[in-house]
Amino acid sequence: MNSWTILSIIFVSLILLPNLSIIIQFFSESNENWTHIREYMLGTYITNSLTLIIFVGLLTALIGSSLAWIISAYDFPLRGFFQWGLILPLAIPPYIGAYTYHGILNYTGVIQTTLRNQFDLTVNQDYFNIMNMPGAVFIFVMFLFPYVFTITKAFLARQSTSLIENARILGSSSWRIYFKIVLPITRASIVAGVSLVILEVLNDYGVVKYYGIQTFTTAIFQTWFGLGDLNSAIKLSGTLMLIILGLLILERVLRGRKRFSFTTTKVKLLKPIKLKGRHKWLAFSYCMAIFLLAFMIPFIQLIGWSLLTYEQFFSSELLTVIGNTVLVAFTGATLITIMAIVISNFSRLNRGLTAKLFPKITILGYSIPGAVISVGVVTLFIGIDKIIYNWGWTSSYVLSTSVFMLIFAYIVRYLAVAYNSVESGFERIGTNFTEASRMLGNSVTQSFFRVDIKLIRGAIFGGFILAFIDILKELPLTLILRPFNFETLATNAFNYATNEMIQKAAVPSILIILISALSIYVFHYVLERE
Repeated sequence: MNSWTILSIIFVSLILLPNLSIIIQFFSESNENWTHIREYMLGTYITNSLTLIIFVGLLTALIGSSLAWIISAYDFPLRGFFQWGLILPLAIPPYIGAYTYHGILNYTGVIQTTLRNQFDLTVNQDYFNIMNMPGAVFIFVMFLFPYVFTITKAFLARQSTSLIENARILGSSSWRIYFKIVLPITRASIVAGVSLVILEVLNDYGVVKYYGIQTFTTAIFQTWFGLGDLNSAIKLSGTLMLIILGLLILERVLRGRKRFSFTTTKVKLLKPIKLKGRHKWLAFSYCMAIFLLAFMIPFIQLIGWSLLTYEQFFSSELLTVIGNTVLVAFTGATLITIMAIVISNFSRLNRGLTAKLFPKITILGYSIPGAVISVGVVTLFIGIDKIIYNWGWTSSYVLSTSVFMLIFAYIVRYLAVAYNSVESGFERIGTNFTEASRMLGNSVTQSFFRVDIKLIRGAIFGGFILAFIDILKELPLTLILRPFNFETLATNAFNYATNEMIQKAAVPSILIILISALSIYVFHYVLERE
C-alpha cells in the first residue's frame, strides 16, 4: 500500500464522515418539534421544492438547449459574442439577482419611478411583485440556464452534421429539426445540465429566504437557529437527502441507454448557416433579450447603486471582508485541488473495486445541498471537540468555532468540481507516459511530478479556478459555519439585502461578479491554450 492509496483512503473517509453522521442520527428518536413539522409543515416544504425544480428544470432545458442550437447551427449578428456572453450569467449568484430585480421592480425602483415622474402613471403593485413563486422561478432560470447552454453547445459542436443535413434535404423546418432531431440526440447533455440546475436550486438559501418561500433549506435554518433544535434539522436534512437520491435515480432513467455516435470515420462537424432577412434579427433578438435579462440589466443596476455608495470601496470593513473571502476561497480551492489530484491519480493507476468506488464517493458532496452538509459537518466537529475536551487537550470547543470547519465544509461540497476537471486531464493523457517513466526506474510519485503534472497542469488550474468561483459565491455553508464576526463578500451582500440596504449590498455584489467573470475568462483562456 503506497502513499497515494493511504492518502486517498483518508481523503474519501473525510468526505463520507459528515454524511454518515446525518444518516446515523436521522434514525434517532423524534421530538415534539419534528412531529409538528412532519404533520403540518413537511408537505409545504416538499410541494414548494418540487414546484421550483419542475418549472425551473423545464424552462432552463428549453432556453438553454434552444440557445445552444441557434448558436451552433446558425450565423447571425454578434454570434461570436453570444457564444461566451451567454455564459456570463453564471458570474451572478441567484441571490444577488433576486434582490437586484426586486430593487428594479419595486415602488422606488427605476421602472416605477420613471413611469411616475416621466409619464405620470401609477401602476398596480401586483404587476411588479416579483417576491413570489413565479418570481423565484424567473430568477433561477435566468441565472442558471448557462449550465444547460454550455453542456449542450459543447455536444453540438462535436456532433456530425449528417442527421441535420438529411432533415433539411427532406424539407424539415428549423423548428421541426430542433424538436425531432436536436432534442433527442442532446437528451443526455440536457439532462446533465438540468441536473446541475436542480442541485443548485435545492442548495439555494438566499433567493427563497429573501422571497419568503418555504423550502427545505429555509426550514433547516429556521429549525436549527430559530428553534435551536439540531435534531429536527438533521431529520429535515435526511429527508432532503432521500429526495435528492430519488432525483439522481430519475436522472439515470431519463438519460436512458440510448447512445448517439458517429457511424463513419469521415465526420463532417456542424457548421453554422448564415441567416438572412428577418430570421437573423429574430435569432439576434432572442439571444440579446436573454443576455440583457440574465446579465446586463442587473449588472448595470448594481453599478448604479455602487456609484451611490462608492465611499464603501475605501472602507477598512470591506477590505477585511475581501481578505476573508480570498483567504477561504484560495485555501479551500488549493486543498480541494490537491485532494482531487491524489484521488484521481489513485483511481487512474488502480483497477480494483476501491478505485471505481472512490470517484463515486468524491462527487457525493456536490449532490447534497450546503445546508445539509453544514448539519453533518457541525455534528461531526462537535463530536470531535467533545472527545478532545474530555481528554483534557483543550479547555473549550476549538474546532467547531474555527474557520477550519468552514474550509472543511467547502472541501466536502466542492471536491467534485475540481475532481471532474483533473480526471478529464488524466483521461486525455492516459497511462502510457506514466508506464514509460516507471520502466525507466521512477516511482509513482516521481513519475507524477516529473511527467504527469506537466501534462495536466491546464486541467489542474481549471479545477482550481472552478472551485475558487464556487466558494466565492457560496452562501448557505458560509452563513451557518463561519466563525463569529467573520464575513465574506457573499454573506456581506446577503446581510445588507435582507436588512433592506440594497444600495450597500451592491458593492460586495459587484466584486463577486467581477472576480467570478474574470475567473471564468481565465478558465476559458486556459482551456483554449490546452
